[in-house]
This record gives sequence, structure tokens and C-alpha cells, in this order.
Amino acid sequence: RGAHNDCPTYFTLHYAMEFKHLLDRVYLTYSYPYTYTDLQNYLRALPETHPHLSDYFINQVFCKTLDNNVCNLLTITTLTNDSPVPIHERKLFVCSGRVHPGETVASWMVKGLIDFLIDNNNETSKYLRDNFVWKIVPMLNPDGVVNGNHRCSLSGRDLNREWIR
Repeated sequence: RGAHNDCPTYFTLHYAMEFKHLLDRVYLTYSYPYTYTDLQNYLRALPETHPHLSDYFINQVFCKTLDNNVCNLLTITTLTNDSPVPIHERKLFVCSGRVHPGETVASWMVKGLIDFLIDNNNETSKYLRDNFVWKIVPMLNPDGVVNGNHRCSLSGRDLNREWIR
């Protein structure tokens, strides 16, 4: 609120950009891009960078999209007998990202969550794997991402609003 608690205070960012060359092509973005290829390369490289990944990580095909892209479903939980909590007694946590293709920040957030959960040197990560089953769909709308849509799927639907069709 304002100084006298009577009106809200708002902040606005103003900036100016100067381009040196008249015909240069310039792209502006609110976030660093994260493509479908980035996700697939990241998932493909995980077993090489995490030697014990198979003890707590499963990557499976959740479904194929209209454009025949893979929609991944990741399961992260302790799969060995090392956990103090039997797998059938663990609570389930579900997380999905990129239902809206233009929200690239969601991919970075989901990548950070995955990196944290599979960190073998972090006791909190181990606790979370031992006590929960994490189901993560890192990119729920890969067709929209691949085709450059901002909010919709390949069929022109907002997957966050239309569940039954």
C-alpha cells in the first residue's frame, strides 16, 4: 500500500534499446527458450551423468501426441529395498509443466525439480524419494512447443481448460 495505506503502490519498468544496424533481426524474450529437443536431449543424457539413476528413476512414454511426439512420464522414487517406507504406502505427488507452450519458465522449473530429486548427494532429495512417489510430466503439450504455439495444442485447444473432448 501507499504511504498513507490508502492506495496501492505499483512499479513499472521502463527501458530503451538502441540497435546499431538498421536491418538486423532482433528477438526479445522474457525467458531463455526451452525446446522439445532440449527436453529429450536432457532425458537421454541423464543415465550417463547419474550412474545410479535406475535405483530411483523411470522414464516412460505417457502417450503419443497428434503429431506423434512422445509425451514423457517420469517416476522418481526409491525403487530398491533401501527405503524405510514401502512403495505402496508412499504419498503420490504429481507435477506437470508446459501445458501452455509459451510458458518456457515452467520447463526450467521442472528441470530444476528433476535435478533436485535425482541428486544422490542431497539428504533432502533422498528423503523425498524414500517417502513419496513423484510423477512428473515435464512437457504436457509438446506439439504446441514444437509448432511455436503460445497457449494451444496442435488441435487449437487450450489443454488447461478443455479436459474432455
